[in-house]
Amino acid sequence: KMSVDRERDERFRRGREALEKLMGPGQVGRLDAAYGDVAPEIVDLLLTFAFGDLYSRPVLVPRERQIATIAALTALGTAPAQLRSHIGAGLNAGLSREEIVEVVMQMAVYAGFPAALNGLAAAKEVFAQRDKG
Repeated sequence: KMSVDRERDERFRRGREALEKLMGPGQVGRLDAAYGDVAPEIVDLLLTFAFGDLYSRPVLVPRERQIATIAALTALGTAPAQLRSHIGAGLNAGLSREEIVEVVMQMAVYAGFPAALNGLAAAKEVFAQRDKG
């Protein structure tokens, strides 16, 4: 069983900061609520590895990381909730709606039109949610 001391673990702290800067406050609690009853360690892994180790690296800025993430999730076509989440994070990181649409449209060449159309539907949904407030 993998578990971190959330108060002392530097990777976890870095990851929490990176996640909340990108997606807003309270994300760790939302992840704990969503997955804590079935796989509590997944949140620790997500925070320490994905956000504490990778998202915190200085070579790419958050905006650039979101371009890559939106492109990858669009191409995969298997993670619609995560795609919507990262489209929102892309907006938070400074991407314009037009830039997000271009990234998703570019995936038609590499992942096919169905993947790009699904990605555009996800973007449209996120944009509509943002417009509502």
